Amino acid sequence: MRILTASDRALLVEAADLDEAMRLNLAWDGLPGVVERIPGARTVLVRFDPLQVSAADLAGVLASTEVGGGELPRAGEAVVPVHYDGEDLDEAASLLGVSADELVNRHLAADWRVAFSGFAPGFGYVVSGDPLFDVPRRSSPRTRVPAGSVALAGQFTGVYPRESPGGWQLIGRTDAVMWDIDRDPPALLAPGATVRFERVRAQARLGESGHVQTQPPRAGDGVSLHADAAVEVVRSSLQLLVQDAGRPGYAALGVSASGAADRRAMRDANRAVGNAASAAVLESVGGAVLRFRGAGVAAVAGALGSLSLTEADGTVRSVAHGEPFATVDGDELALGHPERGLRYVIAVRGGFDADTALGSRAGDTLAGLGPEALAVGAVIPVGVAATKPVEPDPVPRDLPAPGDVVELEITLGPRDDWFTAAALGALTDQEWTVTPRSDRVGIRLQGEVPLERSVGGELPSEGAVTGAIQVPPDGQPVLFLPDHPLTGGYPIIGALTDRSLDLAGQLAPGVRLRLIVKENS
Repeated sequence: MRILTASDRALLVEAADLDEAMRLNLAWDGLPGVVERIPGARTVLVRFDPLQVSAADLAGVLASTEVGGGELPRAGEAVVPVHYDGEDLDEAASLLGVSADELVNRHLAADWRVAFSGFAPGFGYVVSGDPLFDVPRRSSPRTRVPAGSVALAGQFTGVYPRESPGGWQLIGRTDAVMWDIDRDPPALLAPGATVRFERVRAQARLGESGHVQTQPPRAGDGVSLHADAAVEVVRSSLQLLVQDAGRPGYAALGVSASGAADRRAMRDANRAVGNAASAAVLESVGGAVLRFRGAGVAAVAGALGSLSLTEADGTVRSVAHGEPFATVDGDELALGHPERGLRYVIAVRGGFDADTALGSRAGDTLAGLGPEALAVGAVIPVGVAATKPVEPDPVPRDLPAPGDVVELEITLGPRDDWFTAAALGALTDQEWTVTPRSDRVGIRLQGEVPLERSVGGELPSEGAVTGAIQVPPDGQPVLFLPDHPLTGGYPIIGALTDRSLDLAGQLAPGVRLRLIVKENS
């Protein structure tokens, strides 16, 4: 066993093979200080709370684990009907040295079981004993893989639960619902389940499940169209979401924590209006206009820009950043385009009372959990969660504007040894620019010198933390934000420290970065 640094709050444990990784993951259930575990093809990512256990002490406990024998737990059988008409079917067959028909026949006949979940809710990594199935990922990942796509990568079969990016080889499609939060368990392909694939001859096309909602939300989508104390969206932003502290602890279901991209701004805004630090807020990328229904108190934190309140009688007054302000029925809050930072955080006294998913109101854009992005006309009820007096905090943070240079602290690993010495130097010696191709899943960075690998071939899927710096084949890094996939197959050269994560959530396109390695990491 080899134990590697994955961040200042996570360790990656390498096992001999998939079977040992599954057994180690089971053996570590309930370890003190461990927040959650994310099993991979040959690894287990262990996230921990440094206030409860140190990395060194935890590594000692992990290293002393004895792996038990016996059969791994089973979890019933799942049947997946498949139309074998995937775009990559012929190419995958050629890579494996067989015909497309033989690939399909052996896929149907193999003894499949779900080893673990990852990437997104409902995405099971399904493995068999047939040695045929060991196929490389695509050299260039697709930006959109349709929901229901049946795909191969490495020794695994997987089914994309909803539309998302992906680099697996597509061999077919299914209409089966892979993830249903009202089902027990929610994932059709739950860890431990045996899986039987069945050929479907009919060529009916898949539905539109997994597509982003483009119409105003309906009642029951996590917002309401009729409420007393509420906030109405008059003009939406590039992305307007309900967020809170997220849903940690569901990695076994393939569910990432998600939550506010700037946790400090969420805490500041909630404190200003007297809420608990984790009460639900709105997170706005860019400017927006919100109308208040009923009387209340609100505050804006995070990005810095012009803030004004148009009162019901037409009077316009400015609003101070970080300070609570009273609202009455009909008042409209206008958020100008951010001058510094990217994401405004808006809190109301009592919190936003959107529907919960797995105990959280956070809108996870990759997983499709929680309330959808808010469109014009959406109305979000205000709750009654406030228990504290208002506490103004008008001191603005030093957030960057496009063109500014900021420093972010990182730890190296777990796969820094997959890169050349020149790449490790380029990681910290050059500036990286935030590109417009960035969202809550990840920030795509651009540098003059791409990061060159010293190790070729495929990296078996393994866990990733928020803040991980993943390097795809083009050598231009992707910095993972809260809605990132739980597992991935591109090497991670380093990760932001926890104290750098909030600033990362405020990086607008055009901001330049310097990555600084944490001392004694």
